[in-house]
Amino acid sequence: MTNGWVDIKNADVILAMGGNPAENHPVGFKWFMEAKRNGSAKLCVVDPRFTRTAAVADVYAPIRAGSDIAFLLGLIRYAIENNRYHDDYVKIHTNAPYVIGEKFDFNDGLFSGFDEGKGEYDKALWGYEAGAKGGVYKVDPTLEDPRCVFQLLRKHVSRYTPEVVEQVCGTPKDKFVKVAEVVTSTGNAARVGTITYALGWTQHSTGVQMIRAAAMLQLLLGNVGRPGGGVNAFRGHSNIQGATDTAGTFEILPGYLKTPTGQLANLKEYYENAVPTTLNKQAWASMNYWVNYPKFMVSLLKAQYGNAATKDNDFGYQWLPKVDGNYSWMYIFDDMYRGKVTRVGGEEPGPEGLITFGMNPVGLGPNSKKMVAALSKQKWMVVVENVETETAIFWKAPKEYEGPEPSQIPTEVFLLPAADFAEKDGTFTNSARWLQWKWKALDPPGQAKADQEILARIFLAVRDLYQKEGGALPEQLTNVSWSYTNPADPDLGEVLKEMSGKALADVHDPNDKTKVVKTAGQQLDGFGQLMDDGTTLCGNWLHSGVYTEAGNNAQRRNNADPTGLGMFHDWAFSWPANRRIMYNRASADANGKPWDPKRPGIQWNGQKWVGDVPDMKPDAPPGTYGAFIMLPEGVGRLFSPTLNDGPFPEHYEAVEAPIANPLHPNVTSNPAFKKFTSDKDAYGTKEEFPIVCTTYRLTEHFHYWTQHQHDGRLNELQPGFFIEIPEGLAKEKGIENGSQVKVTSKRGQIQGMAMVTKRLYPLKVEGKEMWQIGFPIHWGFAGDPGHTGPLANMLTPSAGDPNTWTPEYKAFLVKLEKA
Repeated sequence: MTNGWVDIKNADVILAMGGNPAENHPVGFKWFMEAKRNGSAKLCVVDPRFTRTAAVADVYAPIRAGSDIAFLLGLIRYAIENNRYHDDYVKIHTNAPYVIGEKFDFNDGLFSGFDEGKGEYDKALWGYEAGAKGGVYKVDPTLEDPRCVFQLLRKHVSRYTPEVVEQVCGTPKDKFVKVAEVVTSTGNAARVGTITYALGWTQHSTGVQMIRAAAMLQLLLGNVGRPGGGVNAFRGHSNIQGATDTAGTFEILPGYLKTPTGQLANLKEYYENAVPTTLNKQAWASMNYWVNYPKFMVSLLKAQYGNAATKDNDFGYQWLPKVDGNYSWMYIFDDMYRGKVTRVGGEEPGPEGLITFGMNPVGLGPNSKKMVAALSKQKWMVVVENVETETAIFWKAPKEYEGPEPSQIPTEVFLLPAADFAEKDGTFTNSARWLQWKWKALDPPGQAKADQEILARIFLAVRDLYQKEGGALPEQLTNVSWSYTNPADPDLGEVLKEMSGKALADVHDPNDKTKVVKTAGQQLDGFGQLMDDGTTLCGNWLHSGVYTEAGNNAQRRNNADPTGLGMFHDWAFSWPANRRIMYNRASADANGKPWDPKRPGIQWNGQKWVGDVPDMKPDAPPGTYGAFIMLPEGVGRLFSPTLNDGPFPEHYEAVEAPIANPLHPNVTSNPAFKKFTSDKDAYGTKEEFPIVCTTYRLTEHFHYWTQHQHDGRLNELQPGFFIEIPEGLAKEKGIENGSQVKVTSKRGQIQGMAMVTKRLYPLKVEGKEMWQIGFPIHWGFAGDPGHTGPLANMLTPSAGDPNTWTPEYKAFLVKLEKA
């Protein structure tokens, strides 16, 4: 989230796509209603189904699942061609004036530099054009140069007329135009709008580019950095944001630092690969805050290895694990199933064991049969859970999952009972980036233990083995700093202190070396005090400041709001730096005056920036630095040459495409998408599977957990699995409401009760009728016997986005028939 839950109340317009917040985030949805009641905000909902969110919308437009980019590029075209974009903002705060080099091009669905054999682009061809001076790039402040980003974008989106949007998305032209009119009404200083999304965008083979398209639209409208604006991602669980911040995926370390690869032999080489070069050295220089990367990295290594990390040994960089391939979800299970891994330098034997901690791979992973088959080939697995999940009893999977006979499975499974959320303290980091402390309500039952105790006991036991027996690079374990008061059950307050950061020696003011700002042993105030010489430690630079000498700021509960905009700076702690709105320098014009004086993010008072915690050097006058301090240009990117599938978004069909791409039939799906080739990986065609299918969640079920409520009270709210079918399709198939139906994809078949509904509209795509169906994800074969059901992911494909490798759960092909 660039902004936050409460800030939604400040919006004039809310565009909800790729999510159903009234259903999936009902408490946060309060702020949508506040905006409507108190600010007369208009809510636009674009969704394949008429959802609970759509039920309170001012404008609803149906859309074909997976075609969101076409809709969003249509909105961008509408804004440009009707002069409904914020011209001053675009010129000041985006890379619209930058001129792109002659090697960049786009033809027939492909950007320049595509290698068909590798399925990858050469992104070096997408660079800016150099100017007359070294290190300075050519810009055109008038936005008239045909090679400037603005004109290239205008050309790129020119194809996405309302008629083409209707042809591709199935959205009636009049509905699209109505949404466009409302959304682009915010392309000026007086009005502001926000865009919200969730897994309905991320879980596509073009998921990153969907979100990019939304960010580009908001930059054009001048809505990024402003109260009531931004691009706001709604996380699926209470602490998903915190998990992501703290190395939730293999390619990042805490604070989104890059996981080093094996080729980078030392910190110097690592920095050369990780730290971006400042690009904008012109009128408004780029602050390029990543130049502080060494401070973040060395402080992290000191938190990891303590006194063992010294300047002489590169602060223990050699001990830090390196990656030599792709360790994302689908790749891990493909390696497990094939029994071998493809890495730099060739193939190696596959993994022999798995620790699954608070996750349910059999339920969560795409292509459930492959998940079961992969686990069946391991020597051991540790499952840390509250309940006995599908993963914990994968060998008991019903016959339709096609697993081996239990007697043929070598996997030894250890189920460790874990404390539930109410049975432990710690922090939740919500979608708004707020770290909020929660207090333990009761002790866990029986032998269940809190996560930190389970992790600590495993770590101490493994470290003990390395100390006794040695092994390959034992320093990786033996040098880890573990100085908690209770090593076997660390206090999470102590852990939070370590994450926030402290001084290991006196820290001096960089502008006055005689002045000590922190003495050795003191907690730091924030990441601005981190050092690259080993005199500070910090487990996560982004969370720095959450636990200072003043105490645990995550425990703060002061609801004073002097701004009147719902910022609540003394309530908990918002990363980074307790800032409530990211990129807030863009809330003001070139002179530091708020675009909208009634909703100032920050403003220049002649001496410093005031309002929210400034996303800017506090005393840097207007015109010193660009607003987007983390980017080497210092401005927001309408053209982004760093993504793996193009610097501009483009409409591509899902991996299982229901039609040939109307814009370029020779390149139907994302040319850089990832899919797999094992005998468990099969992909359907529109001829065999003509219906588009999607998945979603329900308010009444908490993921795969509610089915384990043995007293049945929660289950009674939504007692069984169902398949949502539009009335016209049901009539065509002779299916009655409440009857049993079968849904089949290339990977498997599930059965459930038909819920015949008006909420799925008939759509005309390329002039022909196209049907969509959907079902919720919450059931499985584990749990209370009266409330089990099929796994939704029996049908989903092992295919995903080339940037994040997220599986394509939200658009795949099926056929439907009576059971």
